[in-house]
Amino acid sequence: MTQARYVSRLTRQTQALILAGGRGSRLQMLTDWRAKPAVPFGGQFRIIDFALSNCLHSDIRQIAVLTQYKSHSLIRHLMLGWNRLNTDYGDMLDIIPAQQWLEDENWYLGTADAVYQSLDILEAFRHEYTLILAGDHIYKMDYGLMLATHAQTRAQITVACHRVPVSQAREFGVMEVNKQGRVIGFEEKPDAPKSIPSDPGHALVSMGLYVFGSDYLHETLGRDAADPSSSHDFGKDIIPYAVRSGHHVQALSLEQASPGKPYWRDVGTLDAFYQANIEMLDDEPVMDVHDPNWPIYTKLVQSPPAKFTDHGPQGGCQLVDSIVSNGCVVSDSELIRSLLFSDCKVSRGCRLERVVALPGCEIGEGCRVSGALLDNGCILPPGTVIGKDAHADGKRFHITAEGVVVVNRDMLGQERRYQPVEASHYSKTNYG
Repeated sequence: MTQARYVSRLTRQTQALILAGGRGSRLQMLTDWRAKPAVPFGGQFRIIDFALSNCLHSDIRQIAVLTQYKSHSLIRHLMLGWNRLNTDYGDMLDIIPAQQWLEDENWYLGTADAVYQSLDILEAFRHEYTLILAGDHIYKMDYGLMLATHAQTRAQITVACHRVPVSQAREFGVMEVNKQGRVIGFEEKPDAPKSIPSDPGHALVSMGLYVFGSDYLHETLGRDAADPSSSHDFGKDIIPYAVRSGHHVQALSLEQASPGKPYWRDVGTLDAFYQANIEMLDDEPVMDVHDPNWPIYTKLVQSPPAKFTDHGPQGGCQLVDSIVSNGCVVSDSELIRSLLFSDCKVSRGCRLERVVALPGCEIGEGCRVSGALLDNGCILPPGTVIGKDAHADGKRFHITAEGVVVVNRDMLGQERRYQPVEASHYSKTNYG
């Protein structure tokens, strides 16, 4: 109980900043009309819901979201789905667009510059600690334990980290730590990542989550802003400089602060995004969104329950290891390891295998689709075949490095401009 009170005092002294302004260019067509944190995930969520839910479960109730790139659907989602915070008791969800208040009127130059440009707003609410979060990762974490580690070790920066195979580590900031967990080396996206001495097959990588003492944050961002050689990024500049300068940078592994089995995915590429959604279909998924002790909150779509129809001896629906969200209608079809987001329609005689269909998709009669990712609002004509002939698919659609066929409205000759998908007769929800 004493430890719990200690942690609760720390969380009350903390403001969370969620960086949600990145372009997300590696997600390509999925971020043509929306910011990466607003991309739908897991049947009914948006990517940013995971960081926000972690904040609430960690009892961090003062949250600011920094936006920039194509933020309309993200801001709409936050306004409509995250009004649960009670301002009467000091809770706050502040949405901070890029201000361009500096003399050169730049958009955000990097993650550190985003926070620096917003310091005048953030410091109006005085907090002892600042928690910097990425708005585009899928994971569960108790930030209270991270804050406790930061306070107990008297660190200036605490970095959340996770073990990944060495072959994947070059996409991240790779850390070296001593026996006390202090960071003694940091390389951002190295060509030859250093492995963990006791585990040669894995490297320790930064999750892009940081705790700063607020005074130290102000000081170090001011120094970085004055450095013309800096790219003004936490991973590329702020953390390496602190380590080189002998400042106390502490590491905390996800294993120490996860409420369940450790799981973390940076869904920054089409293949990673697709695979993370497919992993939700496992018999015992590591990312368990059904855990009543750590639910993931979101704005629920006001649609009717999913419906399955059977039209006689040759009809009926077969579902194997699949998720079908509210508002969906499936008629006489097979779904095998597939995930349908809200308000999708599957006509008679279809077979979908390893398909991820974002909100509002319509699958025409007799379609055969496998290994595909359908962006929101796609309408497949009857008899469409996808995932059987890579050469034919490549002429019409986008094929990822791992062979996933990605389809959007433009590729199908449908209207490409931004349009809020009013995905069913029952729903007026903007899926962005």
